[in-house]
Amino acid sequence: MYDIIIVGAGPAGMTAAIYGLRANKRVLILEAKAYGGQIVNASKVENYPGIESISGFDFATNLYNQVIKLGGEIKYETVVKVDEHSVITTSNTYETKAIILAVGVKNRKLNLDREIELTGKGVSYCATCDGNFYKGKDVAVIGGGNTALEDAIYLADLANHVYLIHRGDSFRADQKYQDELSSKSNIECIMNANVSKLNGENVLESIDLDNGKNIEVSGLFIAIGQQPNNAIFSNVADIDENGYIISKDGVHTNKEHVYVAGDARKKELRQLVTAESDGAIAAVMAIKES
Repeated sequence: MYDIIIVGAGPAGMTAAIYGLRANKRVLILEAKAYGGQIVNASKVENYPGIESISGFDFATNLYNQVIKLGGEIKYETVVKVDEHSVITTSNTYETKAIILAVGVKNRKLNLDREIELTGKGVSYCATCDGNFYKGKDVAVIGGGNTALEDAIYLADLANHVYLIHRGDSFRADQKYQDELSSKSNIECIMNANVSKLNGENVLESIDLDNGKNIEVSGLFIAIGQQPNNAIFSNVADIDENGYIISKDGVHTNKEHVYVAGDARKKELRQLVTAESDGAIAAVMAIKES
């Protein structure tokens, strides 16, 4: 029997674990893939109070090491069902006094033919992970927010030419990214356009746009936002029309002893600092109420 089981090893989940472990509770984190969540894809984190600049990977690794040093358990298993006092994975069933849902969000897809087939073969959702494979080549980034512009700027230092494709006529990104974008001579912005087709035999060779253009690229980096993956939690939490968990008082779901933290919940601001805040509050509530 665990005191707290946390679903998700991102910043919210690992922060919750740290608070639980420091209260001498038996804590288990269940993670389907790898620790760190979305933050590991950030080349630089420069908006976290007290840390001027750090890579997302280093930040996540510091959290992970802190959890392990405190005696925390992390098991890499996919959760398929959650009840009020149990968590079922593809491998095991675990009993617990409290559950914290900290599953974060996943990358939004274009939903084009062959998108999944070509993922890892020219299609990517992480410029900092895969950008090095495209040194000296032509690539494209699709999106208009902070992530898309940051990806384009990052790739401009690696690739020969970067096409930045956005469906609107203006970017949503912070002005600092727009200013930096204009300083890169090898970034070409294509506005009011969408990618309509992916071309290539075994790897991506070119993309078609809905304005009639065909662009030869070796890589396409998709940065069009994120979406939650909370459907399996509908029996223990209310979920809104966009798939986010509705919380009471920040971290409480509609089930006693089940809490939510981080980007998976409905809230105004999804940032590293708010994810960790959620994780800390959820852990304290779980300790107090279980």
